[in-house]
Amino acid sequence: MAYQTIDGVRVWGNPESGALSQAITCAEHGQVVQTLLMADHHKGYSQPIGGVVVYDGQISPSGVGYDIGCGNKAVRTNLMAADVLPRLNDIMNELARTISFGIGRVNSERVDHELFDDPDWSVYAGVGQQEHNKLKELARNQLGTVGSGNHYVDLFVEEESGRLWIGNHFGSRGFGHKTASGFLNLAAGREFLGKAPGESMDQAPVLFDLNSELGDMYYRAMKLAGRYAYAGRDYVIRQVLAILGAEADFEVHNHHNYAWKETHDGAERIVVRKGATPSAPGQLGFIGGSMGDISVIVRGKDTAENKDSYYSTVHGAGRIMSRTQAAGKMNWKTRSRSGGAISPEQMREAVREYGVMLKGAGTDESPFVYRRLKQVLDAHSETIDVLHVLKPIGVCMAGADEFDPYKD
Repeated sequence: MAYQTIDGVRVWGNPESGALSQAITCAEHGQVVQTLLMADHHKGYSQPIGGVVVYDGQISPSGVGYDIGCGNKAVRTNLMAADVLPRLNDIMNELARTISFGIGRVNSERVDHELFDDPDWSVYAGVGQQEHNKLKELARNQLGTVGSGNHYVDLFVEEESGRLWIGNHFGSRGFGHKTASGFLNLAAGREFLGKAPGESMDQAPVLFDLNSELGDMYYRAMKLAGRYAYAGRDYVIRQVLAILGAEADFEVHNHHNYAWKETHDGAERIVVRKGATPSAPGQLGFIGGSMGDISVIVRGKDTAENKDSYYSTVHGAGRIMSRTQAAGKMNWKTRSRSGGAISPEQMREAVREYGVMLKGAGTDESPFVYRRLKQVLDAHSETIDVLHVLKPIGVCMAGADEFDPYKD
């Protein structure tokens, strides 16, 4: 087996002490069946990113995290990458103008969707009509916006075929964030939309019994936020296809911040994956690297090790440098940073050498802050097959002054 077991936690890759400590804390609270760390693990809020916790009858809003339904979508287009390279700069500029990136942004074009008729909106009405109205309006305004942090829209060339692919990465935006913080507030006896006090990254997980009122409400709200994240990623892919004048003939779409009801060894379990991709036998996943590295389409294997992983794998390369280490401390009055280890010139040179056209992004998302994707994929070689290797040619992200600490 490629993993090791440390204090009951199954660990793929090289153990990182902070994330391992968080995983051990998670394992010590609630009705835990198994706790695992994928090879891209690093510290998160309460449950580590790259962490998987399997519960018997419980769900953890702190485990799913603030960006409910964060995930990836990739589509293969009917175009060859070589055909768009001559106009790549114009295409990337149009992407940056058309798609809304950044914190708190609303979509310039209001998007309607059937999910706004979902009966699970009654969860928020149950909390309060004012809360319901505020969150639904926020959700309507932000559907199809990408956000900040490590969230992106990329163009790729498939190494083997030369085909052009589109990929994106983001979640449920402010709606998901307020849903998560709202249920954490309720668990602590605060008002749903109340201001939460600063809490430790290393705090014990917040748990709800799934058959309790709060547990049922959270599960329904989480599913709604997941639908919202899927709808947003679908919409943005359609925007990019329209800009390219292309069609898609293959797609892969998956969450990696979510809680799933699954059957393992004949028993129903709740599998909370934070920064971890489902990898059941035959299941496809899109795993993104940094802006200076490959991304891949993978398929879960039918192996004993994949079963031991509760059919989970990495969601990316994994950070090795914090945002503040990379970009420095932010002075919000002057909108400038100081003391960062990575300069904008270093980042621009690195992506230029890799052949990437970059729009937006700060040094906290530079290639230097991530592991190499192949390194973490190799640690999971007995659980997944790599089907397609994608090299980025265009990367579009929020600007350098946009930052949300809850984005993984």
